[in-house]
Amino acid sequence: MKLQLRFLLIILISASPLAQECLSSAVETTPEDAFTETDTAETVLHTTTNLVWQRCAVGQTWDGDTCTGEAEPMTWQQALTYAQQFDSERLEGWRVPNVKELSSLTERNCVRPAINSGIFPATPKDSFWTSTPSYNDPLRAWTVAFFNASHSIKEKQLSVYLRLVKTNLPD
Repeated sequence: MKLQLRFLLIILISASPLAQECLSSAVETTPEDAFTETDTAETVLHTTTNLVWQRCAVGQTWDGDTCTGEAEPMTWQQALTYAQQFDSERLEGWRVPNVKELSSLTERNCVRPAINSGIFPATPKDSFWTSTPSYNDPLRAWTVAFFNASHSIKEKQLSVYLRLVKTNLPD
């Protein structure tokens, strides 16, 4: 019985598509025209929120077309420390986004990943840290899952992905 169940799971997993799936008749929640490339092109301005986002998850590198390399999962404290150190070199206001900010990137009509993959290519189909701690549990913080645009509270010691944000300030 266990062998049959494993075989069935293997068939189901291998038959499931690996590419992003989107509803074809739905209106996009994060259309490409809501984003503008910045001077560096490795970041984009989300004109709806006036936030500047890194196109790649931490650990990946923008090559001009896509994000290459492997995203680096980290604990919540490591994410906060990484953002602080990253910004201390640049002094541009880079930080870990709060749950509302990160949720603004989710493309609610798509899954695997639930993000505009033209703007944010090669986004891991998993959870990303926010700076928003759990109100009820000091050992947990909010995450946004780019598998299906869901939100959840995870233990801060778990390894989760990170994408940094900054507010677009006038020059």
